[in-house]
Amino acid sequence: MTDLVHDGSDIAPRRGFFRRFGGAMALGLAGLASKPLHAQNSSAGAEGPSWPGTLPGRHRQVVDAYTTNAGYPLAFAYTFLVTKESATAVVVLRHEAFAIALGSAMWEKYKIGESFKIVDPETKAPATKNPFLHPKAGTFVVDDIAVDRLLTKGVVFGACNVALRIHSKMLAGNAGVSAEEAAKEWTANVIPGITVIPSGTWGVNRAQEAGCTYCAGG
Repeated sequence: MTDLVHDGSDIAPRRGFFRRFGGAMALGLAGLASKPLHAQNSSAGAEGPSWPGTLPGRHRQVVDAYTTNAGYPLAFAYTFLVTKESATAVVVLRHEAFAIALGSAMWEKYKIGESFKIVDPETKAPATKNPFLHPKAGTFVVDDIAVDRLLTKGVVFGACNVALRIHSKMLAGNAGVSAEEAAKEWTANVIPGITVIPSGTWGVNRAQEAGCTYCAGG
């Protein structure tokens, strides 16, 4: 089992990643600038899709997940639910954490674990599958923090379309495909039940407008 503790040993690799990401982000955002971000989502209206909708429960919280952080964003959503009666949790997957929204086939094909320095707690090696989706029992301290289990508990997930486009473009070469092909394939392989939203920051704002308090997921 893993204790979900992030020891900080990957700080240097992350610095290199953020330098590469900065350049890719500039290029990616330049490509998006020609039309509104909400136009990237087919269900969007003038103000974007109606997300997260009307949230049930007296207590509502949004977890802002901008890194995978060893699964802690998912654990935060879980602990909010189990310690509150009449509660609803919303998780926004943006920046590096967008990878949590993808099925395992994309992790393997695009070498997501290796590229983003994400270790699978089952194998203790760079993840070749989504370690947060259908994990082996006992992988995490609490099995119910898995994405699939949180979805069944009614947790609302939104995944950043900007991160989808930028990261798929960055990793397209790993799969030997074009940026356009990668973006299309990633979109088709978002975990069922997770909504692709115009951007992660848009989602954090919308969740708070829907009555959520804010929790930094890391």
